[in-house]
Amino acid sequence: MAFDAHLENLKRKHKAMSEAVENAQRSPGFDDLEVATMKKEKLRLKEEITRLST
Repeated sequence: MAFDAHLENLKRKHKAMSEAVENAQRSPGFDDLEVATMKKEKLRLKEEITRLST
């Protein structure tokens, strides 16, 4: 049960990060370095989800 909850938590974080990246890219003057950092975190979450799902 804890495993499923952890996986769902990772999926929620990934979705929230995806939305944050989209919003940041739409905002004029948002720091490109910050967006890149957010994208890396989003990718890390996706890789963790994939690793746990297989």
